[in-house]
Amino acid sequence: MHSRLRKVASQGDAPRSLLKNRLSQAATHNLSAATQPAHSPSAAPKPEGHAAHSRARKFLSYYRPHLPLLAADLACAFLVSATALFLPLCANYITKRLVQLPDVPEALGQIYLMGAAMLALLALEVLGTLFVDYQGHVMGAKIERTLRRELFEHCQKLAFSFYDRQRVGQLMSRITNDSFWLGELFHHGPEDMAIALLKFVGAILILAYIDLPLTLLILAFTPFAVLFALHFNRRMNQALQRSKERIAAVNERVEDSLAGIRVVQSFANEQLEIRRFEEENARFFQSRRDGYRSEAFFSVGNTTSAQLITIAVIVIGAIRVVKAELSVADMLTFLLCVAVLVDPVKRLANFVRLWQEGYTGFVRAMEILEVEPEIEDRPNAVDLARSRGAVAFRDVGFRYQDDGPHVFKNLTFDIAPGEFVALVGASGAGKSTLCALIPRFYEVQEGAILIDGMDIRDLTLKSLRQNIGVVQQDVYLFAGTVAENLRYGRPDATDGEIVEAAKAANADDFIMALPNGYDTDIGQRGVKLSGGQRQRLTIARAFLKDPSVLIFDEATSALDNESERAVQAALLDLTEGRTTIVIAHRLSTVRKADRILVLTEEGIAEQGTHDTLISADGAYANLYKAQASI
Repeated sequence: MHSRLRKVASQGDAPRSLLKNRLSQAATHNLSAATQPAHSPSAAPKPEGHAAHSRARKFLSYYRPHLPLLAADLACAFLVSATALFLPLCANYITKRLVQLPDVPEALGQIYLMGAAMLALLALEVLGTLFVDYQGHVMGAKIERTLRRELFEHCQKLAFSFYDRQRVGQLMSRITNDSFWLGELFHHGPEDMAIALLKFVGAILILAYIDLPLTLLILAFTPFAVLFALHFNRRMNQALQRSKERIAAVNERVEDSLAGIRVVQSFANEQLEIRRFEEENARFFQSRRDGYRSEAFFSVGNTTSAQLITIAVIVIGAIRVVKAELSVADMLTFLLCVAVLVDPVKRLANFVRLWQEGYTGFVRAMEILEVEPEIEDRPNAVDLARSRGAVAFRDVGFRYQDDGPHVFKNLTFDIAPGEFVALVGASGAGKSTLCALIPRFYEVQEGAILIDGMDIRDLTLKSLRQNIGVVQQDVYLFAGTVAENLRYGRPDATDGEIVEAAKAANADDFIMALPNGYDTDIGQRGVKLSGGQRQRLTIARAFLKDPSVLIFDEATSALDNESERAVQAALLDLTEGRTTIVIAHRLSTVRKADRILVLTEEGIAEQGTHDTLISADGAYANLYKAQASI
């Protein structure tokens, strides 16, 4: 028994629950493309240096649409730095004039004039700071919005195979948390570096002009401070990278637990979920504690360096004043310039923190954006107009992994336009996989699938999927109203067309009985509706799309007997003129199919009408008898 289970898992329905979920979300959503797995053999790995250089170019490219704003931001940063440097010079001028001018009225006039000039400089500094803080933040927020949109758009294009390997919580963390810190980096990075550089160079030049030996003493501290900063900078980087991974794991645990809260509570496993969450939460806390420890040493080291420089200037400067090698005015200017030097140190520390937070987030974002397309339009792909609905498999071979077992091999059959075909077979035979190949949710490795005689790979993805509607057994509805969920099948549908589709799916009566009818909010994933009601909405949504090919994966299984009969009657009317493929688990639901295909691990074992297959007393007859005996 166990070996049989392992074999079934390897033959195509191992990812069945994942596949059904992906299909339900994409059944009526026209994707423009899909992408290649991160480790696809067709994507040659790039050298690490090349990848880093490419990412650096990509990082800088986000500034391109905002170059005028960036230039204005840096100009204001220059203004802020210049005014901060002029203030010590003004103090130096006033102090020297007080000593040189014995006439009190004249001295007061000079002081008032310089005071007014200092106030004017302060006003310029305030205006520059306001522009930098507001417009700079706006620029960062715009870039953050752009990157977040790119990530979301790219996720919409990625193939099912990508999502089979990824977890939603991890992706959510990259789109939200990481992009926020990246926006802060795009804003503060250029201005902090510009202000820090200008203030540091300007202050050092002023100090060197006043007293070169004392300036060289200050510069002697610099290598030690830089080495100290680099050491703890590396430790901060490692801790912050771990923190991003841990918070993504926390998000993943929250999303998984809350989305399945009904299962959690039905098994009385609240404490189990709390324990699992606390494990991830504790790991995140530990990573943050490591980061804060390194950040604390980094901050203390920078502050201590600034204080040591101040003490050295006071002591050695006082000695030089006593020896008449330095004036009191120059000593005061020196102290004021040392105070100016503290700001570049703080800005450098802030930049390093933002760089670690922001750039590690940027790298994580690039890991998604750099996934190469797996399923995309060929260069000369053509649009498929209204399809006749002819479907053909020609020696199709498929497996989920390149080194995994085949789900299909040399699979060949035809479905005529407007034909009602049922797929039956044991679990693991690959029925859902077969249907996922038709709209190119996965790509065949061997052979070809044809629509109206054309290879589906020669058709644009959008036009192909516009001609195919999928109704899955595992229902997926979006948060919003009934009308919004139905209109997802065709966004430009009128209210009348929505009502008509709902009536065809036997859904209008229960919709009108809801508090606000078609404007009733159905909650996250339609939790305010019953299973049968949710199923009928997905059927109505597919009908509203009006595709040429309809695929149903036991679409009536969640309905009560009365609703099932009504919907099946509607299906017979609405599938007229459309090619219909039904994956049947309950064989009693497909007795009226034009043809039944019996799918096994070896391919199609037999095909024909219900009566023909029963008379043949083969695989189908055995399945039918087995169900009838239950």
